[in-house]
Amino acid sequence: MKVAQALRSALHDSVVAPESEAPCGPGDTAIRKRRRSSVAGATLALDAARAWVVTRDELEELHYITPIENLPSIMEHGVLSHRHAAAMAHRSVAMTEIQKRRAAVVVPGGRPLHEYANLYISARNPMMFMRKGQHRTLCVLRIQPEVLDLPGVVVTDGNASSVHVSFRAAPDGLKVVDKEITFADDWRDPDKIQYWRKKTAKCAEVLVPDRVPPIFIVGAYVSCDEAKQNLNNLGLGIPTEINAKMFFR
Repeated sequence: MKVAQALRSALHDSVVAPESEAPCGPGDTAIRKRRRSSVAGATLALDAARAWVVTRDELEELHYITPIENLPSIMEHGVLSHRHAAAMAHRSVAMTEIQKRRAAVVVPGGRPLHEYANLYISARNPMMFMRKGQHRTLCVLRIQPEVLDLPGVVVTDGNASSVHVSFRAAPDGLKVVDKEITFADDWRDPDKIQYWRKKTAKCAEVLVPDRVPPIFIVGAYVSCDEAKQNLNNLGLGIPTEINAKMFFR
């Protein structure tokens, strides 16, 4: 918000007479200096705004949290939407109360939320924190960001079931994601409003209609040696790395 205010202020100050209409006389030099200063201020504000948002170039991967035991099915069928997954045998780590809320959400200009496969921009989020006790049985799939180019993909600036969430068409929709908050290690805040805002933003999502094809899955993170061994025992050939921090270890 501070960036937006600074940008509006700088742009407002930069609205002065163009050179062809600038008054001639003793005050002309001062006006020209003011114009250059204001334009420079607007440029700095734009640079600050760019630093605040997630850009496609710096987004190395997207994440999907799932029990390791689901991987054989996922590598065959892909990451499925809630609706499609319901027709297949699988173990879910989703929270019942959250799924009830998501069942009532329709993406603006799109489809019911449960018809999208949901990926996280950062898996080290409140959802993972709630399931950290299950870390030995979980993995985070690494998904190529090229899924943003698939038809109908949507980006949210927070948990898609939240009341005050923005939905934007991908890939330009990344502009609504607050990079500083989404990739922050901690979302706690003494201010309750800021706490809920940060907690929601940590769960920013990429929504893919129906499914994410297996071809976009490039690897997996696990929390420990035991989880890595369990995953490798499936014989799926998925490149696997231990990333204890992602699992709040």
